Amino acid sequence: MTEQAPDSPLLVVDLEATCWENRRTPDGEPQSVNNMEIIEFGCALTTRHGKLLDSKSFLVRPTWSPQLSQFCTSLTGIDQSMVDDAPAFPEVVRQLDDWLGELTKSFIWCSWGNYDRLHILADSTKHNVTSGFMLSPHLNLKRIWRRTTGQKRKNSLAHALAYHHLEFEGHHHRGVDDARNMVRLLPYMDWSLEAQLLTHPSPQERS
Repeated sequence: MTEQAPDSPLLVVDLEATCWENRRTPDGEPQSVNNMEIIEFGCALTTRHGKLLDSKSFLVRPTWSPQLSQFCTSLTGIDQSMVDDAPAFPEVVRQLDDWLGELTKSFIWCSWGNYDRLHILADSTKHNVTSGFMLSPHLNLKRIWRRTTGQKRKNSLAHALAYHHLEFEGHHHRGVDDARNMVRLLPYMDWSLEAQLLTHPSPQERS
């Protein structure tokens, strides 16, 4: 595969959020980024070749739905005491920005699909605070993987790992573990596709 992009560090993000069985809130509403709250930023700094440079889990104390459902705890492995002891979203954003440090103009961040970007935007609006990395372009790793491999239907993270004969490492649906496993897929991506697949922040996001 041709690699045109520089092998400079990029950020892989995987979120975990409040959720409920049958994908409905206790009030019966379908769960969405508008009523779910981020409870973990799973982060991995890596090169495009898949060399893991650093990783960190940033737990978040939910504000509007502070009590986790049993389903959420079973799914993520994040229990009530862990989020009770965690800072709220604005403080986590500050911690995350401190961890990342000053970002270069060529910096990008990635996630498996577009959900994570949309949920961060939603929670940033609710709390009126935005992490610095959100001002950088976003790459949908699922999209570049599909374009690279030609796989259309089975394109979950678990299916992608299996496609390359890789076993999942860690706890599936724990953000930091999911992010680390995404890093293991990066060497299989056709990075010559990167520029055409980037999503750039809108003027409203930059303001």
